[in-house]
This record gives sequence, structure tokens and C-alpha cells, in this order.
Amino acid sequence: MVDEAGPVEDAALLRPEGGSPLVFTVDFITPIVDDPETFGAIAAANALSDVYAMGGEPRVALAICGFPTDVLTIEVLTRILRGGRDKAAEAGCAIVGGHTVQDPELKYGLCVIGVVEDRSALCQTRACAGDRLVLTKPLGLGIAAQAIKKRRLSDAQLEQAVAIMTTLNKSAKDAALAAGAHAATDVTGFGFLGHLHHLASASGLSARVFADAVPRLDFVRSLAAEGMVPGGSKDNLAYVEPHASFDSSLAEEERLILADAQTSGGLLIAVPPQAEASLLRELEERGTPARSVVGELLSGEPGGLVVVRGEPS
Repeated sequence: MVDEAGPVEDAALLRPEGGSPLVFTVDFITPIVDDPETFGAIAAANALSDVYAMGGEPRVALAICGFPTDVLTIEVLTRILRGGRDKAAEAGCAIVGGHTVQDPELKYGLCVIGVVEDRSALCQTRACAGDRLVLTKPLGLGIAAQAIKKRRLSDAQLEQAVAIMTTLNKSAKDAALAAGAHAATDVTGFGFLGHLHHLASASGLSARVFADAVPRLDFVRSLAAEGMVPGGSKDNLAYVEPHASFDSSLAEEERLILADAQTSGGLLIAVPPQAEASLLRELEERGTPARSVVGELLSGEPGGLVVVRGEPS
């Protein structure tokens, strides 16, 4: 096993004797959108993201599906599997089998195996004091998903959210490796603050977040102010609050967005300060949804977070 891989890594790393390191993970979700192919694509992108977060390339996957046969037709199942297959194919990853069970709640995802170069693995334990933190997708996807269920998004807003969730993190991973990043994590169920807390803890560091620099979907703050926030996001905020100090001017909805539980969110990349410009250039060339410097890692209480106003200098 790779020594520095900690318990909060996004995927497991295995170094077979005489072989190249492997990275593997499993993830599945319940539906976020009505269209079966789109749901399959989002679920696949979400599962593949864990491999990218480790600096790896997904190669092969098994599909996992819980399906309510008494509610939905086999045609719906076929379309979900097709959406997942096509998104995995975009990543160069073959779905070679899987398992489906009857389940009263629909869920779908992948068990993914990939390859990674040991020296370039983006383990969370490898971050360093002084590293700049760069985020590659906007926040607010959990709030958007809640609004989708309530049919509160316009067609344009729905299209924007779906486009972000179905965007693979391959380009972000490639940019991180090209720029010599130290570490990364993908922002998913624990939210931006939760995953940053894990990354900082794993490396024995604290972090400063510049709240005004964090990208977010432009329509989510008003939804959050109305209370359209999933329970998981509220739980995330409660989880990080003992480890975080917030600027007193940050309203509750702003804090909830920073803790919002994401599905197929972006990569949070820790890069040496001298490579920051290179990373931003690499991300721009690859067309990632966002490319924002949102904070920095510091010596201090492991996992401690300080969230301030303003932009990084």
C-alpha cells in the first residue's frame, strides 16, 4: 500500500508487487434529474471523479444499480445504464459488468479502477504549508438539486447545473499534474469546507479561505436565503463549525453555500505558490468550469479553517 494515503483519501491506492499503482473507488447516488440518461451520466461523472482527485486515469468500471421494478420500467433502467456507459466511454473507461438489485429507492453508480503514477499521486497527505488552493467548479449544486426537485429552476439554470455536473474532472486533473500540484480532493458530499478540512487535517495544516473568491452558481444565494438547502448541507456546516472561524459579516446562507453538499463537484487543488499562474493557465487552456484561487494552506492547528472576506493577494 502507498504509505501516505490516509483514511480520508478520495480513493484507495494499491501498489501491486512488480506492477504499476492502482487507484480504485466506489460511489453511487439517487436521482437528481428526471431524464434517465442524464442521471446515469451525472452518477458516472461523480464516481469517476474520485480517481481524478487522486491524479489517476480511470480504466475499467463495474456498474451498481438499485432499481424499483414495481415503479419503473426496464426501459428506464436501460437508459440509465446507457447514460453511464457513454460518460465512462468519454473518460476512456470501459464498463465491463456490474450488479443490479431490486430496491425501493433508485440508485446508480460505479466501482472504478484506474492507474496512477506513484510520484504524481495527488494524495491529501502531500499538501504543504504555503500551497495555494484552486477550485475548478462553482459551488451550489446541492442547492440546485433541491431546487430541481421543487421545479424552481428555469430551463437555463437547469441546463447550467447539468452541464457542470456532467463535466468530467479529467481536464482539471491533467492541469494539476502539468502544473506540479501537491495534492487534491474533489468537492462532493462533505461540501467545500468539509473536504478542505479533511485535506488540511491529512497534511497537518490549517487553511485560510477567501469567501469572496469562491465561485458559486449565480442563482443559489437567493435560493439558500429562502431556505432551499438540503439537509446534508446543513449537516456539513454543523460538522465543520467546531473547526472553523467565520468572518462575522458572512450571512448564514453564505456559510451554507460554502458547506453545500455537491454532486460531481470540482477539484480542490493544492499547488505551490510559484506554480499558481501555471495551474490557472493550464485550467484555462483546458476550459474547466471555474479556475479560482480560493485560499491557502498554513502552518497551524491541523484541519483548522479561517474563512475571511476578500480576495487573495
